[in-house]
Amino acid sequence: MLHVLIVDDEALARQRLRFLLESLSEFPCVVQEAASVAAAQQHFKAAQVDLMLLDIQMPGTSGIEWARALQAGKGAPVVVFVTAHAEFAAEAFDLQAADYLTKPVRLERLRQALRRAMQLRPDAAMAAQAVAAQPPQEDFLCIQDRHRTVRVPIQEVLCCRAELKYVTVVTASRQYLLDESLNGLQQRFPQHFLRVHRSALVARGAMRGLVRSLAPQDGECWSLTLAGTTETVPVARRMLATVRAQLRGSSVA
Repeated sequence: MLHVLIVDDEALARQRLRFLLESLSEFPCVVQEAASVAAAQQHFKAAQVDLMLLDIQMPGTSGIEWARALQAGKGAPVVVFVTAHAEFAAEAFDLQAADYLTKPVRLERLRQALRRAMQLRPDAAMAAQAVAAQPPQEDFLCIQDRHRTVRVPIQEVLCCRAELKYVTVVTASRQYLLDESLNGLQQRFPQHFLRVHRSALVARGAMRGLVRSLAPQDGECWSLTLAGTTETVPVARRMLATVRAQLRGSSVA
């Protein structure tokens, strides 16, 4: 179990980091928060801290100043700097930070930072074994929805569409916006999702039929109908054989 302390004077920034950490089930952790360096110092006296997600510019003592003071002592936690100011990167790495994240933090970048942080822990070998021992798949998506965090069971997800910076997750009852890539979802849930288009994943069990249409500019086009929703999903030509085989109940490499 990784003990993480988020140190940031902005409540929304702390909330977002907490939400992202909860989304990374391969890194089970206990998360605490502090709104200033002074509050974080008090926390250090009372609880274990393995990793600190540390903002740089805060009222009073800055994150850089405190990280320098911690480095001079013993038993310092692994530090990942989180800031809106990229110009501090060189100084941060001089302090042997595990990583340097710029706001707004993306899920994949936080995942990378946690992997680096795990390697820098004194018990890195044991930590790596613990991560490897985690189940290869979780059974839900953790989604931030209107200032609250909801868990959507993966079996309820019918398809996912890439749209600009986010992914639209479609269930039979509603849609959600998820801050993750289609590639990440495909890697996490390979048994549930099939990539049918560069912009779409579909649940294998929800696939119902192929629909052919003709477009004036593109010519022949194909889309996939799904159970539980009136939405259709575009199918790339190179994926037609795979989709047909899946509909027949066959397996395709």
